[in-house]
Amino acid sequence: MKYIYLMLFMMTANFTYAQVRGTVKDKQGEPIPGANVFWMGTTSGVTSSAEGRFSIEKPAKSHMLVVSFIGFVNDTIHVEKKNASIDVVLHEGVELSEVNVVSRKLGTMKMRNSVMNQEMISSTELFRAACCNLGESFVTNPSVDVSYSDAATGAKQIRLLGLSGTYVQMLTENIPNYRGAAAPYALGYVPGPWMQSIQVSKGTSSVKNGYEAITGQINVEFKKPQTPEADILTANLYADSDSRYEANADVLAKINKNWSTMLLMHYENQTKSHDSNNDGFLDLPKVEQYNFYNRWAYFNSRYEFQVGIKALSEDRNSGQTLHGGNMSMTDDLYKIGIKTNRYEAYMKNAYLLNPETNANVALMLSASLHNQDAAYGRKLYDVDQSNFYASLMYETNLGKRHSLSTGLSFNYDSFDQNYRLTNQVDLPRTSRFVKEAVPGAYAQYTYNLDDKLVVMGGLRGDYSSEYGFFVTPRAHIKYNPNEIVHFRLSAGKGYRTNHVLAENNYLLASSRQVTIADNLDQEEAWNYGASVSTYIPLFGKTLNVNTEYYYTDFRNQVVVDMDSNPHEIAFTNLDGKSYSKAFQVEASYPFFEGFTLLAAYRLTDAKTTYNGQLLEKPLTSKYKGLITASYQTPLGIWQFDTTLQLNGGGRMPNPYALADGSSSWSSRYGSFEQLSAQITRYFRGWSLYVGAENLTNFKQKNPIIAATEPWGDNFDSTMIWGPVHGAKYYVGVRLNLSK
Repeated sequence: MKYIYLMLFMMTANFTYAQVRGTVKDKQGEPIPGANVFWMGTTSGVTSSAEGRFSIEKPAKSHMLVVSFIGFVNDTIHVEKKNASIDVVLHEGVELSEVNVVSRKLGTMKMRNSVMNQEMISSTELFRAACCNLGESFVTNPSVDVSYSDAATGAKQIRLLGLSGTYVQMLTENIPNYRGAAAPYALGYVPGPWMQSIQVSKGTSSVKNGYEAITGQINVEFKKPQTPEADILTANLYADSDSRYEANADVLAKINKNWSTMLLMHYENQTKSHDSNNDGFLDLPKVEQYNFYNRWAYFNSRYEFQVGIKALSEDRNSGQTLHGGNMSMTDDLYKIGIKTNRYEAYMKNAYLLNPETNANVALMLSASLHNQDAAYGRKLYDVDQSNFYASLMYETNLGKRHSLSTGLSFNYDSFDQNYRLTNQVDLPRTSRFVKEAVPGAYAQYTYNLDDKLVVMGGLRGDYSSEYGFFVTPRAHIKYNPNEIVHFRLSAGKGYRTNHVLAENNYLLASSRQVTIADNLDQEEAWNYGASVSTYIPLFGKTLNVNTEYYYTDFRNQVVVDMDSNPHEIAFTNLDGKSYSKAFQVEASYPFFEGFTLLAAYRLTDAKTTYNGQLLEKPLTSKYKGLITASYQTPLGIWQFDTTLQLNGGGRMPNPYALADGSSSWSSRYGSFEQLSAQITRYFRGWSLYVGAENLTNFKQKNPIIAATEPWGDNFDSTMIWGPVHGAKYYVGVRLNLSK
């Protein structure tokens, strides 16, 4: 390893200068971006970055460094050394007998200092809703949509910039994760109480994490044992009107000043049958899940080491029930069963080589094994996916305004698949093993002119064992002439390998014939983005307005074609144009103490060529509106949250004609509204919350086509554009035992 360090040092030039560096975090260990850091009695100051980091020159005659952020008690640190490194922990408000009070910490924060268009969803924001898992964490977020992919299995997918979640790179603590076979149900694999924060990056992103991000990245940060003031024990109990029960707990142990460990546990059970529309099919799948995560951390002044293991077991069952409907019930019921076992392990190492230039080297390793056995009626899809990922990174400052990041990476995926794509049980299964190994390297340069102009350019090259060599360029520019307005531009390319059955196996819950073209291309797309963020002083408060536009242009794409033949799902290479245009504007303003209102509107134009025709992407809403309000009483004892979503209409896949000449379904679907609300009562060491989702009680009528004839040619549960269940009510309690 020492030779790698030496070689990397020879590649870069190190310039030293007197700087005080550090981080600003809250007591949960979450970074605080935008914190003010300045020398007492001077006009010299900076703000912390998206990761809570700062670097400030030390004047000769000042030794008192002040750190402040709205809603937190100021901290003043005596700094004697010119090249000191410090970690600052800010505390929320002042300690009273019941609660901590002053101002509220922001739930969703735009990363003002980030060159990319990023926002951080903190635990404060996650607590505004039930947030039982990652898929339920974006209720109050205007940028990310989460919707059901089909009405039978409960599979969900994220949509960002008008495109499905497969074009969003999923990360857990900056390690690519939940790819391939895990994608359809991955949003349920991350319990909400485990999460410390979520970072959402729109458009093309950094080349550090690979080449896959096309519309953006979503990175999940879990609770960390090394946090200075982490709770010894936290727990969350939840129950709702759909007979879903959850229990979560995490336990912290500080071994000594360097070593710490944490065990996180999750159990959920939703095994009661629900058929409110009386179509003979379960409205929601029965799910039972066990999930465990143990992580260890070692920290000293120069070296960081983290290791963790995860294990998940889930049974998911759905299909016909023994009651309801007008069908003629037989013993041969249409059943769906999905058994999943998933195991993960990772290791992170980071060593600070030179504190003066922040030169450091890091090595990340991760591996996962995903075993899934699925039956959709008589169709079968069993898959064992193995993944190994390695990343070696080196970063340094080349001067006051220049920084460099370089690295090597390696990713390996294998899919051992055994399947039958038809209900004809006399046909043999197909066995197929595919694998892909991709080594790569990148370099990324950043120029920062006093945080007013930031330019970041990155280039990476990768070699796929399936597709050969390819290059990924990406560039970002941020310019803020003053503190009121920030401009951002981005452009870059993304690639991905499409594993059509692993990523879309939920589509087997229909009678459609599945056809897969030979020699499917590696997907390739350009993404261009522009945004303007303004922070306008108004009546002693700040009005935040953000406007953005993104254009995604595919050069190669694997098209999921449900239009050319209404009784077929065809996976083909793109022959023509495919693009997505997304425009969004949002504004937030704290009208009075403790109250914040956010309003947003997004317009989407996504089209793809199907059988020679350029058509709207089916089941994709044309627009979305969102209004969310939050109020916390002056003593912080009560909190009230409500969110209204306005979902626009869109195009349905081409229908077929019934025997009487009518269409099997309408060519378009209409708009609908959803309202959610929650009330939280805080006590010392615990809190109680009650809430409701979909209070408008809107449900898509007849979400399953030909539900009375699941073995017939017309059965289809994939025509989903709205909620499949009505209003849901829930109650929960959160406990925390501090040191």
